[in-house]
Amino acid sequence: MTVHSEENNEQSIPKKCDNTDTDYSDLYPGRRQAPVRNWFDKIFFMEKYDEIQRTKCEFNVYNCIQNSPLVKLMMAALKSSGCEIDLSRHISCEVCDKSVTGGYDPQLNQIIICQNAAQSRVQSSLVHEMVHMFDYCRNHLDLTNLDHLACTEIRAANMCHCSFLGACSQGIASPIHIKEVHKECVANKAIKSILAVQNVSEEEAKESVSRVFNRCYNDLEPIGRRIRRNSEDMKKAYLEAPLYGYID
Repeated sequence: MTVHSEENNEQSIPKKCDNTDTDYSDLYPGRRQAPVRNWFDKIFFMEKYDEIQRTKCEFNVYNCIQNSPLVKLMMAALKSSGCEIDLSRHISCEVCDKSVTGGYDPQLNQIIICQNAAQSRVQSSLVHEMVHMFDYCRNHLDLTNLDHLACTEIRAANMCHCSFLGACSQGIASPIHIKEVHKECVANKAIKSILAVQNVSEEEAKESVSRVFNRCYNDLEPIGRRIRRNSEDMKKAYLEAPLYGYID
């Protein structure tokens, strides 16, 4: 599961390995093996630069956990579901492919924040991946099942990313068709995320999203609402969390 960088939405999805499991070798090159440094990296101190990026990323993650109502809500929901997050164990800042800003690795039960791409979008990336972690913990998410993957991507995009203001910036918004535009945004983001991690055709991804869309689009657990930009929705969702048993 991935969060796509807005600057790279029009780029093609990186080629993936031919398998049925969620693959991380291209999007998250450091997941399965240590990075190999070439002479260029050594001459220009790229390793030191990566360390500086990682430190900034970890600071931003910590700041979000301390101050973001939405991140604190997700932390509480995971804890109440028996999946409490250990910051040093379950969240990792790493260098990723530039087409994504985050990911969730179910094999290690770990959220990936892309230190070279997330930057100012750490909060949205964290919440997006925490939705995946919540689904994996509480809803027994099976990532080899395309419909399961489609559902969790729909839920994450629905509650974390798509908004009327975002549609305005893309030139596709209409005051008359706000709801339809939002649904289209969610579906498109889910399809792109599926294509990033599964070796399936675009048609297969679209069919899977279509099969589960209505049920998963209306499932707002544990946030309880769609978050609008520049609104009090995040604070309201956090204040309502104890009513549903989510206490941090």
